[in-house]
Amino acid sequence: GQAFTIMLVYIWAKRNPYIRMNFFGMLNFNAPYLPWVLFGFSLLLDNSVLVDLMGIAVGHVYFYLEDVLPNIEGGFKVLKTPRLLKLLFDEGEDEYGEVPDETRPGGYNWGEDVREQEVPPPDAPPADHPHQE
Repeated sequence: GQAFTIMLVYIWAKRNPYIRMNFFGMLNFNAPYLPWVLFGFSLLLDNSVLVDLMGIAVGHVYFYLEDVLPNIEGGFKVLKTPRLLKLLFDEGEDEYGEVPDETRPGGYNWGEDVREQEVPPPDAPPADHPHQE
């Protein structure tokens, strides 16, 4: 529902603090303010703001437990993926490895058809061109 959406917006906004946002072409702000702008818009439209506040609160708790706590000195990871989900969905290592450049599809070999030309040193006199008379 709406609380889950606001929670995801909160987490995305906290993980992307330098992205500039524009709300209806009137309001410019950085991404971390997006949940609060949406909260203000809900308030303006007379919607239930309790749902927005709940999403922001849960998003804040998740962000702290997942991104902040494990990165502080003496911190640890509280939220761990259940082993059953890892067994079902974890892809493991890539069995194919890196594709060699010569067999990689697509692209254009820029400069492959051009013969290497010697570049004269900057202080050399200009060379006579065969096309000049």
